[in-house]
Amino acid sequence: MSFRIATLNLERNEKRWIERRELIIQQFAMIEPDIFCLNEIWLPTQTGHWLQERVQAEPGVSYTLLQQPRADKASHPEAVGVLTRFPVIEQSHRFFSARDTVTLVVRLDIEGRALDLYVTHLYPAVREDSERVAQVKELLVWIKERDDVEHQIVCGDCNAPLEAESMKLMAEKFRPTQTEPTAFTPLSEVDGEPTHPDWKRFDRCIDFIWISESLRVRASGLCFNQPAKHDSSLWPSDHVGVWADLEFV
Repeated sequence: MSFRIATLNLERNEKRWIERRELIIQQFAMIEPDIFCLNEIWLPTQTGHWLQERVQAEPGVSYTLLQQPRADKASHPEAVGVLTRFPVIEQSHRFFSARDTVTLVVRLDIEGRALDLYVTHLYPAVREDSERVAQVKELLVWIKERDDVEHQIVCGDCNAPLEAESMKLMAEKFRPTQTEPTAFTPLSEVDGEPTHPDWKRFDRCIDFIWISESLRVRASGLCFNQPAKHDSSLWPSDHVGVWADLEFV
């Protein structure tokens, strides 16, 4: 069997969230993923629960929401999470390095096969890549500890391109489903500068779906990559999303 997975950094509830969240719902309906991984869920306004309610508005459509906040002392009350149609066996999490970032793991039952799905968000690009290398090392150690399943996926905003040492380290264990540019869109406030004005638009891929050798890519591409028809500065997020159709080898 094959299943569809997608990942997106929501950009918290900033940059005209009330308007752009409708774009997320519209473009979600275009791809209809079985698994939807999320970065920067904004907890004060429960953006994850809002998305869950909207994506399962149609009769017979049901998604389980699992989310894990950053450490209590983190500067922003946000979480990583996942919406999934598949039964959940268990979930866990781990704080890394300075404990202001977190990775969530959810074990899913996909037609009798156990799959560990990790949702992570590495340190911002303005920080040294050596710090992301340390995070990736910790993540890979944790994944090795949970070696009782064959199938593994790591999703999220890695804040580093493939040529960075942190991503080279990831590539020793996992394969990316695609490498098209995902950062950054021209998303902006009304009459304001686009998000991250110091970076070029769509200059590199920093959002990934990493898969283990036991999985095969049937198709993949970008999603949440269209602006509003009436406003070229209104996008679903400041990042473009990634989707992939996967199957077991």
